[in-house]
Amino acid sequence: MTRQFSYPDYIEVFNSGDDDALVDRFYHEDLTFTGGTRRHHGKDGLREFLAWAHDGVREVMRVQHYAREGDILFADVDMDFHATRERPDFPFGHLFPGDSVTVKFHVTYTLRDEKIAALHSMTWPPEYGVTKAPRLGGHPSQKAAYLAYTAAFSNADHKRFSAFYTDDVTLKLNALPLIEGKQGIIDFYQPMFERVREQLTIHKLLADDEAIFVDSTSRFTAQVDAADFVVAPLAKGEAVEVRVFVYYTLRDGLISSIRVARAGEVQKVGG
Repeated sequence: MTRQFSYPDYIEVFNSGDDDALVDRFYHEDLTFTGGTRRHHGKDGLREFLAWAHDGVREVMRVQHYAREGDILFADVDMDFHATRERPDFPFGHLFPGDSVTVKFHVTYTLRDEKIAALHSMTWPPEYGVTKAPRLGGHPSQKAAYLAYTAAFSNADHKRFSAFYTDDVTLKLNALPLIEGKQGIIDFYQPMFERVREQLTIHKLLADDEAIFVDSTSRFTAQVDAADFVVAPLAKGEAVEVRVFVYYTLRDGLISSIRVARAGEVQKVGG
């Protein structure tokens, strides 16, 4: 017996970021995908397109309305795109790590044997006629936005990563006084990043609309000699890593406080 196509299940898998599972589970072998001037045939063609579209960009659906009649399903979707690396070739504008853009999609799916055999999408200009969710929180799009935030931080892009903060945000690091305010955090990291860059690797992310918890590794790489660096003395080119737990409180989708606790010993990288 053919399993009935479930659009809520499709949305859940799409928003997980697992493109292979999405294509394998929901698409017909003989599919045609049409979007703008692009047309792709078959599962391999769709996989190739998604690999390009999602290279450094998380795409998350926020479906506003959908309806099915027979083998035709129509959806009105506000699609959020969150960049974790620079994409100058992105169809909806040049994106840098930390950038997000929302685009209205009108999508028609044609089903055959309860699989998507044809998909036609039309878009409006970026940010036109869309709803906007709070930047951070428990929705898959808000979790993807957090990863964009960490990418901006790792890229030392003060303007972009600080856009995720409230004006009165506070930061508590090990063995350092409380840092207060968005500008206070920028003033702390700006000279530090000129000497030592910090790259974040996220191992576990838990989030709701009130708070975010992450288990992560911070890698510190010296751009110049930094014998007095607070984590460990570093010569130019040297790097150390430390496992940390970070707890963020949220207010209206922005970070209002950050508390960092070490979860392991400082380890030298490559030696």
